[in-house]
Amino acid sequence: MVERILNLLHREIRGLHEAAYVLGLFAFFSTVLALVRDRLLAHIFGAGATLDIYYASFRLPDLVFVSIASMVSIYVLIPFLTVQGDDVQERQRRFIGNVFSAFFASIVIVSALLFAAAPRLLPYLFPGLVDSPLFGDLVLLTRLLLLQPIFLGISNIFASITQVYGRFLLFAVAPLFYNLGIIVGALFWYPQFGILGLGYGVVLGAILHASVQLPFIIRGGFLSRMTVRLRFRELRNVIVLSLPRTLALSVNHVALLVLAGIASVMAEGSITVFNFSFNLQAAPLSIIGASYSVAAFPTLARLFSSGERGTFIVHMTTAARHIIFWSVPVIVLFVVLRAQIVRVVLGSGAFDWSDTRLTAAALALFAISLAAQGLSLLFVRGYYAAGNTLKPLLVNVFSALLIVALAFGLTKLFASSALWRYFVESLLRVEDIPGTAILMLPLGYSLALIIQAGIFWFLFQRESKEFSKVLSRVTFEVLSASIVMGFIVHWLLDVLGNLFDLNSFWGIFAQGFFAGSIGILCGILLLWVLGSREIREIHTSLRHKFWKTPTVGVDETEL
Repeated sequence: MVERILNLLHREIRGLHEAAYVLGLFAFFSTVLALVRDRLLAHIFGAGATLDIYYASFRLPDLVFVSIASMVSIYVLIPFLTVQGDDVQERQRRFIGNVFSAFFASIVIVSALLFAAAPRLLPYLFPGLVDSPLFGDLVLLTRLLLLQPIFLGISNIFASITQVYGRFLLFAVAPLFYNLGIIVGALFWYPQFGILGLGYGVVLGAILHASVQLPFIIRGGFLSRMTVRLRFRELRNVIVLSLPRTLALSVNHVALLVLAGIASVMAEGSITVFNFSFNLQAAPLSIIGASYSVAAFPTLARLFSSGERGTFIVHMTTAARHIIFWSVPVIVLFVVLRAQIVRVVLGSGAFDWSDTRLTAAALALFAISLAAQGLSLLFVRGYYAAGNTLKPLLVNVFSALLIVALAFGLTKLFASSALWRYFVESLLRVEDIPGTAILMLPLGYSLALIIQAGIFWFLFQRESKEFSKVLSRVTFEVLSASIVMGFIVHWLLDVLGNLFDLNSFWGIFAQGFFAGSIGILCGILLLWVLGSREIREIHTSLRHKFWKTPTVGVDETEL
């Protein structure tokens, strides 16, 4: 009996890894195209006024998307769609028609109000851009991009249906089409329409994001029940379930909106540097942290509801172990190879060496919180699975306020203290370039999220006394291996710098690739010698056809 229980537990844990690898694989493909998108934008515009306007114009539409579309996210709707009994599909159609009608009316009204208020609202949000000759373009582009949350929200509703019916591939490829739309806008419409052409590309991408799922939705007749007579009791149940999560996501985006406003009063190109470095650090976060937290959620919810608290803790600990195992080496690699990463991904055309160095420094500061961000995603999922939405909401509100407070405080300190400014610039080797004040924003962001993860860790430790003990072992092993790996990579960069032409793309790529690859191999060897449990678990999972594992897709409102 005991052996059968242990075998079942091992299969479930292996399933967790396999589901995480599937999600990570899809996230990788989406990330590659997103990086191609960013490289194209960097090549054409560099870190300057045009991209500052472009990225600033996303902030209000993104907040609308998170605030309303997260109400109808896949995690909220899937439980309502997985109904049992007779006439299942008909009930699903009525439910989707009701939700779709309410969502569409709500987001159109909100978008229309912000469309009208944009000229008066944006000067308060981005005071540093008011005197820019491109401020009129900011208003026009913001108004245009208010179409984006409408189509992405519709796509979110479609995604719930495709997930329930096992059409995982449809949802997985949707972000690829979104990025393709932006690339089309930059390549073909910007030369013809100017900065509005970039906006047309974003809207096209949002339409494609929804359209790739539309044929299945139409064939299933799920849009045939749209109605103006809303069933408010059904909608109330959806809102009650989703409201805490929506508020938690919204406060984080409000914090990012405030950071963009602070960046607007800094040197030209600061908003662009912030966004490029943020996007680069989001790549490993979506592949590692988001994949493991999302993969763990269905099992965690089932275990908690069935009263299996011990197994629930085991799954939380397993996911946390592997988030730490993957994230810590990535942190070290991103810090050591930051210039090579930024130069290879973005260093082209108008994006010059000063832009590279400043973005690389910001990337290093973002990267130090990667493990903390991944763990926070997991802790939030654990609380949601346990039906506790209040704790993650309170912690997220606190961390959002802390992000803003630290950003203001560190920026003021950077301007007033020559010693602090010299320390930061010397440490990150950017003392001879302008605009370094922007580095205080990623530093404040990372410090706040490290504190957030610490709070979640402390709260969860009260539920399981063994949690820290188990994670301290993997943290020690992977940190030891990562430090050795970092020294090897740093030494190899100097050696290989004499062998390759560092003024060319392929020279910088080869230097970073070979130094990183050899360092990673040395780290893996050291972990093997240390008897790393995670290495064995990864090896076991990779032996199975993990890509055939069905799973729930990552919700776009969280990325």
